[in-house]
Amino acid sequence: MFLEIIFCMTKSKKETMSKIEKNSLEIPQTLFEEDYLIRTLGNLGSSADIALTELVANAWDAGANQVEIIIPEKHGQILKVIDNGVGLTKEEFYNRWMKLGYNRLKHQPKKVVFPPGIDHTRYAYGRNGVGRHGLFCFNNTYKVITAKEGVESQFLISTMSGDNPFIIENQKFSESLNHGTTLEVIVVRNLPSPERILEVISTRFLHDPQFKVFINNKSIKLEEHTGLLTTKAVEIENYKFEILLFDTKFARKSTAYQGIAIWQSGRLVGEPSWLLGNNVVLDGRTQQAKRYTAVIKTKDIAEFILEDWTSIRINKTTKLIFEKLANFIKQMLSEIAKQNIEETTNNIINDYKKDYLELSPLAKFEFNEAIELITINNPTASQESISLAIETILNLEKTRNGIQLLNKIATFSEDDIEGLNKILDNWSVKDALTVLDEIDHRISVIEAIRKLSEDKSINELHILHPLVASARWVFGPEFDSPEFTSNRQLDTAVEKVFHKKIDKTVFNNYKKRPDIVVVGDSTFSITGTINYESANEISNVSKVLIIELKKGGFNLTSHERNQAVAYVEEFMNCGVLIGNPYINAFVVGETSDGKLSPIQAVFNGNGVEVGKIRICLFSQIVDSAEHRLFGLRSRLNERYADIPGMELFQKQNKQYKLV
Repeated sequence: MFLEIIFCMTKSKKETMSKIEKNSLEIPQTLFEEDYLIRTLGNLGSSADIALTELVANAWDAGANQVEIIIPEKHGQILKVIDNGVGLTKEEFYNRWMKLGYNRLKHQPKKVVFPPGIDHTRYAYGRNGVGRHGLFCFNNTYKVITAKEGVESQFLISTMSGDNPFIIENQKFSESLNHGTTLEVIVVRNLPSPERILEVISTRFLHDPQFKVFINNKSIKLEEHTGLLTTKAVEIENYKFEILLFDTKFARKSTAYQGIAIWQSGRLVGEPSWLLGNNVVLDGRTQQAKRYTAVIKTKDIAEFILEDWTSIRINKTTKLIFEKLANFIKQMLSEIAKQNIEETTNNIINDYKKDYLELSPLAKFEFNEAIELITINNPTASQESISLAIETILNLEKTRNGIQLLNKIATFSEDDIEGLNKILDNWSVKDALTVLDEIDHRISVIEAIRKLSEDKSINELHILHPLVASARWVFGPEFDSPEFTSNRQLDTAVEKVFHKKIDKTVFNNYKKRPDIVVVGDSTFSITGTINYESANEISNVSKVLIIELKKGGFNLTSHERNQAVAYVEEFMNCGVLIGNPYINAFVVGETSDGKLSPIQAVFNGNGVEVGKIRICLFSQIVDSAEHRLFGLRSRLNERYADIPGMELFQKQNKQYKLV
């Protein structure tokens, strides 16, 4: 009985182990959907242009000098790609065609191998072997007929679901004295246009006159190509050349076989490049280098060509020829740049769209003008150089304004104004935009002050004061000058006058803006102008402008005026300011006592007037500003009526860095 139990236990264990082993053999392997490969091919599996171009590139890599493509008129008919290259043996087909991600550079030389009897040098296009599956663009099944070393091999390739993304459905072999490869597919989708394919492919391979492509027995002569932009006949040191410049219609990912191709008596010398001798015609990283191709045709330089036709000897004569040819091609590119300026401008604007949209009308005008100059005068500039130039222009345009021109207008006498129409007759669009740009800025400032000054919840330090300080021109044309600025003498004077009264913690930007001081319920902006004594070139502060801004809703009284007088006297007697600067002080509030005198002069101990105090209301700022802008604020009121004050402030803050 005991033995029976042991036997049953052993038998049960064996059965269990057998089930485990059986299950382990049933672990599912990687499987593929029928359209897996087609989907992974991307555009190669959906665009006839790309698919056929890649198949022609395969023929190029196979050493063919002629490719014929037969495109049917309708679906259900056969499309063929026939080349006279070296072809493939059965073993090469298995190892190359049937291997996903085939690394050509690892298994084959970079230089193309040609059929017997062909003396030529060429470098391969292919890298990963994906292009050979271009016929999947038209059907899930295609045929390969390839001949090499006396044997013709035929393979029927198909996608399928299961263990493999594609398979050989059947194959057969026979004797043949031919070489080359023929691809056949019954077109069930993406029927291509013969005219379109001919244009695209001839553009891609136009650099080599010994490589012929026919589409339905048609080819394009170089001189009749639709991409031909211009030609130029030149003579250098008695050597004659014809330069043809082509636009390949779109920029490629790289400059492989883009550049300048030199033809001697109808044969390509070396490989196309944008380098002629030591002369760089285009930076290979630019869009132009990846888009344009130039062909130089000649019959005169055979004596300079190396025996293997890989290059041209460099000597005194060829250096001169290369230099002059490079200059001719640069001139041709410059002319093309002039013709394509609108396209170039749009492309650059699109690259910098966000920054461009933030520019004022004037800045946009000048930005476009700058692009035109860069494009025309520097057609061969690198992308990095162009980007640096464009970014520099954008930064300059964001900081510039039309203050200087408005300064002149603001100080016109009556006689000057009478001649204003004559001046306007001579203005350019750029001049007009300069003024309009600054007017828009100034009206925006005025409207922001008008809308925000009545709001007692507004932070006058961070909002109102920057607005008022940026509108010095409101207080008089003499203050409308970039010369009014903070300087070390003023900074020292401010610290000495206010010393313990300065609450630096209240104004969190004090170190960056020492010209703004917070004291109790007031905020001060203190700027000045500098004069230089010709004798010793020592700088003196000639004028000081003090704007004291009270909080919103503040009523100005004689106390505020007397306090301002005290500040002016302290500045005069601080012993820090060299010379005797005249001080203009404005105290700005919401309202004032009716009997308060709006202006009070300040005198020194000798009875000489050294400063003046002016009481000013926010409403006066708005009214004065409108007057100085010739009433334009009221005329353009509708433009700003629906814009909130804070939005106007943010606009100015962003453009002019008020805080």
